Amino acid sequence: MKTRQYVIELGSALGTYTVLLLGSIWADKAFQLTGAPRIALALLPMLGVAAGIVAIFRHYQRMDELQRRIQLEAHTISFAGTAFATLAWGFLEGVGLPHLSMFVVWPLMATLLMVGLLFAQRRYR
Repeated sequence: MKTRQYVIELGSALGTYTVLLLGSIWADKAFQLTGAPRIALALLPMLGVAAGIVAIFRHYQRMDELQRRIQLEAHTISFAGTAFATLAWGFLEGVGLPHLSMFVVWPLMATLLMVGLLFAQRRYR
């Protein structure tokens, strides 16, 4: 039951994000705003992201102690790996490699989280 509630909450947040993202892209093209209104429009999908963060925190609160420990270890791997990779790439940009968009960081972090979960779950079997 806990997982079902999480899926509903996170799914609703992702749906909100998607609708707001598509709407803000459409509105940006349709109205060609400038200045503060355009910035506000660009940030509008972040409301869905905020709802997703709330859903994730609520899910953690419903976990038992072992699951929390597994998640902590996985997040530690993800955090450390992302810090290492982004710092290394930053130094490489200084010697001429191309600049990477900040949009690369989240997929890297999510991928390393999945790897971390695999390692942490194996450890407690």
